[in-house]
Amino acid sequence: MNAPPRDTIKSDETLLEILDALHSLETATLTAIASEVGVSKSTVHRHLETLRAQRFVDKRDDEYVLGLEFLRYGGAARERYSFHRQSKSIVQQVADQTGEFVGFLVEEQGVGTFIYCEMGTEGVPSEARVGQNVFLHQSASGKAILAFLPEDRRDRILERYGLPPRTEQTLTDMDELRADLSDVRERGYAYAHEEYTTGLRAVAAPAFDAQDDVIGSLVVAGPTHRMRGERFESDLPELVTGAVKEFQLTISYT
Repeated sequence: MNAPPRDTIKSDETLLEILDALHSLETATLTAIASEVGVSKSTVHRHLETLRAQRFVDKRDDEYVLGLEFLRYGGAARERYSFHRQSKSIVQQVADQTGEFVGFLVEEQGVGTFIYCEMGTEGVPSEARVGQNVFLHQSASGKAILAFLPEDRRDRILERYGLPPRTEQTLTDMDELRADLSDVRERGYAYAHEEYTTGLRAVAAPAFDAQDDVIGSLVVAGPTHRMRGERFESDLPELVTGAVKEFQLTISYT
Protein backbone atom coordinates (compact mmCIF):
# COMPACT_ATOMS: atom_id res chain seq x y z
CA MET A 1 0.00 0.00 0.00
CA ASN A 2 1.88 3.01 -1.30
CA ALA A 3 1.14 6.72 -1.51
CA PRO A 4 2.32 8.77 -4.50
CA PRO A 5 6.13 9.09 -4.52
CA ARG A 6 7.68 11.92 -2.53
CA ASP A 7 11.24 12.85 -1.59
CA THR A 8 12.38 9.36 -0.58
CA ILE A 9 15.55 7.26 -0.43
CA LYS A 10 15.61 4.46 -3.00
CA SER A 11 17.53 1.99 -0.83
CA ASP A 12 15.03 2.47 1.99
CA GLU A 13 12.17 1.85 -0.44
CA THR A 14 13.85 -1.39 -1.51
CA LEU A 15 14.28 -2.46 2.11
CA LEU A 16 10.59 -1.86 2.81
CA GLU A 17 9.58 -3.73 -0.34
CA ILE A 18 11.65 -6.70 0.84
CA LEU A 19 9.92 -6.64 4.22
CA ASP A 20 6.53 -6.37 2.56
CA ALA A 21 7.33 -9.33 0.32
CA LEU A 22 8.51 -11.39 3.29
CA HIS A 23 5.35 -10.47 5.18
CA SER A 24 3.18 -11.59 2.25
CA LEU A 25 5.11 -14.80 1.65
CA GLU A 26 5.41 -15.50 5.41
CA THR A 27 8.50 -17.65 4.83
CA ALA A 28 10.63 -17.54 1.71
CA THR A 29 14.00 -18.25 0.18
CA LEU A 30 16.35 -15.55 -1.01
CA THR A 31 15.46 -16.39 -4.61
CA ALA A 32 11.72 -16.12 -3.97
CA ILE A 33 12.08 -12.73 -2.27
CA ALA A 34 14.32 -11.37 -5.03
CA SER A 35 11.80 -12.52 -7.62
CA GLU A 36 8.92 -10.94 -5.73
CA VAL A 37 10.67 -7.58 -5.34
CA GLY A 38 12.36 -7.57 -8.73
CA VAL A 39 15.92 -6.83 -7.62
CA SER A 40 19.11 -8.88 -7.62
CA LYS A 41 19.69 -11.63 -5.09
CA SER A 42 22.89 -9.94 -3.93
CA THR A 43 20.99 -6.75 -3.07
CA VAL A 44 18.28 -8.68 -1.23
CA HIS A 45 20.90 -10.72 0.62
CA ARG A 46 22.66 -7.60 1.95
CA HIS A 47 19.39 -6.12 3.17
CA LEU A 48 18.29 -9.39 4.78
CA GLU A 49 21.57 -9.92 6.57
CA THR A 50 21.47 -6.36 7.90
CA LEU A 51 17.97 -7.00 9.21
CA ARG A 52 19.01 -10.38 10.59
CA ALA A 53 21.86 -8.84 12.56
CA GLN A 54 19.30 -6.65 14.36
CA ARG A 55 16.76 -9.52 14.85
CA PHE A 56 14.20 -8.06 12.49
CA VAL A 57 14.61 -11.14 10.30
CA ASP A 58 15.41 -14.73 11.20
CA LYS A 59 16.69 -17.53 8.97
CA ARG A 60 15.54 -21.11 9.28
CA ASP A 61 17.45 -23.48 7.03
CA ASP A 62 17.30 -21.71 3.64
CA GLU A 63 14.20 -19.61 4.34
CA TYR A 64 13.76 -16.21 5.91
CA VAL A 65 10.96 -15.12 8.28
CA LEU A 66 10.10 -11.89 10.05
CA GLY A 67 11.76 -11.59 13.45
CA LEU A 68 10.17 -10.96 16.82
CA GLU A 69 11.94 -7.62 17.18
CA PHE A 70 9.03 -6.13 15.24
CA LEU A 71 6.78 -6.88 18.21
CA ARG A 72 8.64 -4.34 20.32
CA TYR A 73 8.01 -1.59 17.81
CA GLY A 74 4.48 -2.68 16.96
CA GLY A 75 3.50 -2.83 20.61
CA ALA A 76 4.89 0.64 21.21
CA ALA A 77 3.03 2.01 18.19
CA ARG A 78 -0.28 0.61 19.40
CA GLU A 79 0.24 1.92 22.92
CA ARG A 80 0.33 5.46 21.54
CA TYR A 81 -3.44 5.14 21.40
CA SER A 82 -4.58 5.74 24.96
CA PHE A 83 -7.76 3.74 24.33
CA HIS A 84 -6.13 0.60 22.93
CA ARG A 85 -6.92 -1.56 25.96
CA GLN A 86 -10.56 -0.49 25.97
CA SER A 87 -10.81 -1.23 22.25
CA LYS A 88 -9.53 -4.76 22.89
CA SER A 89 -12.17 -5.30 25.55
CA ILE A 90 -15.06 -4.13 23.37
CA VAL A 91 -13.83 -6.16 20.40
CA GLN A 92 -13.76 -9.33 22.50
CA GLN A 93 -17.19 -8.58 23.96
CA VAL A 94 -18.84 -8.10 20.56
CA ALA A 95 -17.10 -11.16 19.10
CA ASP A 96 -18.52 -13.23 21.94
CA GLN A 97 -22.00 -11.80 21.36
CA THR A 98 -22.07 -12.20 17.57
CA GLY A 99 -19.78 -15.15 16.88
CA GLU A 100 -18.41 -13.20 13.89
CA PHE A 101 -15.17 -11.42 13.05
CA VAL A 102 -14.86 -8.14 14.95
CA GLY A 103 -12.16 -5.50 14.61
CA PHE A 104 -11.25 -2.00 15.75
CA LEU A 105 -9.79 0.23 13.04
CA VAL A 106 -7.90 3.51 13.41
CA GLU A 107 -6.74 5.93 10.74
CA GLU A 108 -3.20 7.22 10.32
CA GLN A 109 -1.95 9.24 7.33
CA GLY A 110 -5.17 8.48 5.48
CA VAL A 111 -4.93 4.69 5.80
CA GLY A 112 -6.87 2.40 8.14
CA THR A 113 -5.08 -0.09 10.41
CA PHE A 114 -6.62 -2.73 12.65
CA ILE A 115 -5.24 -2.42 16.19
CA TYR A 116 -7.36 -5.31 17.51
CA CYS A 117 -9.22 -8.19 15.90
CA GLU A 118 -11.10 -11.15 17.31
CA MET A 119 -12.61 -14.14 15.54
CA GLY A 120 -15.90 -15.30 17.06
CA THR A 121 -16.90 -18.94 17.27
CA GLU A 122 -18.55 -18.80 13.84
CA GLY A 123 -16.12 -16.32 12.29
CA VAL A 124 -14.96 -16.83 8.71
CA PRO A 125 -11.19 -16.47 8.13
CA SER A 126 -10.18 -13.39 6.15
CA GLU A 127 -7.11 -11.27 5.50
CA ALA A 128 -8.15 -8.76 8.15
CA ARG A 129 -5.91 -9.05 11.21
CA VAL A 130 -3.97 -6.88 13.64
CA GLY A 131 -1.73 -4.53 11.66
CA GLN A 132 -3.64 -5.04 8.40
CA ASN A 133 -3.84 -1.84 6.37
CA VAL A 134 -6.92 -0.89 4.35
CA PHE A 135 -7.86 1.97 2.07
CA LEU A 136 -10.69 3.70 3.88
CA HIS A 137 -13.19 3.64 0.99
CA GLN A 138 -12.94 -0.14 0.61
CA SER A 139 -14.54 -1.27 3.87
CA ALA A 140 -17.35 -0.53 6.31
CA SER A 141 -14.84 0.22 9.05
CA GLY A 142 -12.97 2.65 6.81
CA LYS A 143 -16.11 4.38 5.56
CA ALA A 144 -17.34 4.80 9.13
CA ILE A 145 -14.20 6.84 9.81
CA LEU A 146 -14.01 8.60 6.45
CA ALA A 147 -17.59 9.87 6.71
CA PHE A 148 -16.90 11.75 9.94
CA LEU A 149 -13.52 13.29 9.17
CA PRO A 150 -13.44 17.04 8.47
CA GLU A 151 -14.38 17.57 4.83
CA ASP A 152 -11.07 19.11 3.81
CA ARG A 153 -9.13 16.22 5.34
CA ARG A 154 -11.42 13.66 3.71
CA ASP A 155 -10.86 15.33 0.34
CA ARG A 156 -7.07 15.26 0.78
CA ILE A 157 -7.14 11.55 1.61
CA LEU A 158 -9.28 10.70 -1.42
CA GLU A 159 -7.09 12.82 -3.67
CA ARG A 160 -3.91 11.20 -2.34
CA TYR A 161 -4.96 7.56 -2.59
CA GLY A 162 -7.76 7.60 -5.15
CA LEU A 163 -10.37 4.84 -5.19
CA PRO A 164 -8.53 1.62 -6.08
CA PRO A 165 -10.80 -1.45 -6.18
CA ARG A 166 -10.45 -4.32 -3.74
CA THR A 167 -13.28 -6.43 -5.16
CA GLU A 168 -15.80 -5.97 -7.97
CA GLN A 169 -18.15 -4.37 -5.44
CA THR A 170 -15.72 -1.73 -4.13
CA LEU A 171 -17.00 1.81 -4.68
CA THR A 172 -14.69 3.37 -7.26
CA ASP A 173 -16.93 6.22 -8.45
CA MET A 174 -16.42 9.39 -6.42
CA ASP A 175 -20.04 10.53 -6.64
CA GLU A 176 -21.29 7.11 -5.47
CA LEU A 177 -18.83 7.13 -2.57
CA ARG A 178 -19.81 10.63 -1.47
CA ALA A 179 -23.49 9.64 -1.55
CA ASP A 180 -22.72 6.55 0.52
CA LEU A 181 -20.74 8.59 3.05
CA SER A 182 -23.64 11.02 3.32
CA ASP A 183 -25.91 8.07 4.21
CA VAL A 184 -23.36 6.91 6.80
CA ARG A 185 -23.41 10.32 8.49
CA GLU A 186 -27.21 10.36 8.49
CA ARG A 187 -27.76 6.91 10.03
CA GLY A 188 -24.57 6.80 12.16
CA TYR A 189 -23.04 3.56 10.85
CA ALA A 190 -21.65 2.11 7.64
CA TYR A 191 -22.32 -0.96 5.55
CA ALA A 192 -20.07 -2.89 3.19
CA HIS A 193 -21.58 -5.34 0.70
CA GLU A 194 -18.66 -7.54 -0.37
CA GLU A 195 -16.59 -4.38 -0.96
CA TYR A 196 -13.52 -5.57 0.94
CA THR A 197 -13.85 -9.35 0.73
CA THR A 198 -16.04 -11.25 -1.71
CA GLY A 199 -18.66 -13.22 0.18
CA LEU A 200 -18.56 -11.03 3.31
CA ARG A 201 -20.76 -8.18 4.45
CA ALA A 202 -20.00 -5.85 7.32
CA VAL A 203 -21.44 -3.14 9.52
CA ALA A 204 -19.30 -0.59 11.37
CA ALA A 205 -19.86 2.33 13.72
CA PRO A 206 -17.52 5.28 14.31
CA ALA A 207 -16.07 6.01 17.74
CA PHE A 208 -15.48 9.57 18.97
CA ASP A 209 -13.42 11.20 21.69
CA ALA A 210 -14.58 13.82 24.18
CA GLN A 211 -14.10 16.54 21.54
CA ASP A 212 -16.35 14.66 19.07
CA ASP A 213 -13.41 13.85 16.79
CA VAL A 214 -13.59 10.42 15.17
CA ILE A 215 -10.84 8.17 16.58
CA GLY A 216 -11.69 4.79 15.10
CA SER A 217 -14.45 2.37 14.23
CA LEU A 218 -15.83 -0.96 15.42
CA VAL A 219 -16.76 -3.46 12.70
CA VAL A 220 -18.56 -6.80 12.56
CA ALA A 221 -18.15 -8.87 9.39
CA GLY A 222 -19.57 -12.21 8.34
CA PRO A 223 -20.67 -14.31 5.37
CA THR A 224 -23.53 -12.98 3.24
CA HIS A 225 -25.86 -15.86 4.16
CA ARG A 226 -25.74 -14.78 7.83
CA MET A 227 -25.44 -11.03 7.26
CA ARG A 228 -28.89 -10.35 5.88
CA GLY A 229 -32.46 -9.51 6.83
CA GLU A 230 -33.29 -8.10 10.24
CA ARG A 231 -29.96 -9.24 11.73
CA PHE A 232 -27.95 -7.20 9.24
CA GLU A 233 -30.33 -4.27 8.83
CA SER A 234 -31.18 -3.58 12.48
CA ASP A 235 -29.85 -6.04 15.08
CA LEU A 236 -26.14 -5.70 14.31
CA PRO A 237 -26.21 -1.92 13.74
CA GLU A 238 -27.94 -1.53 17.11
CA LEU A 239 -25.42 -3.81 18.81
CA VAL A 240 -22.37 -2.14 17.24
CA THR A 241 -23.51 1.42 17.90
CA GLY A 242 -24.41 0.45 21.47
CA ALA A 243 -21.00 -1.12 22.00
CA VAL A 244 -19.30 2.02 20.68
CA LYS A 245 -21.28 4.18 23.12
CA GLU A 246 -20.11 1.93 25.94
CA PHE A 247 -16.52 2.21 24.67
CA GLN A 248 -16.77 6.01 24.52
CA LEU A 249 -18.17 6.16 28.06
CA THR A 250 -15.32 3.95 29.28
CA ILE A 251 -12.54 6.04 27.72
CA SER A 252 -14.08 9.28 28.98
CA TYR A 253 -13.35 8.15 32.56
CA THR A 254 -9.87 6.75 31.85
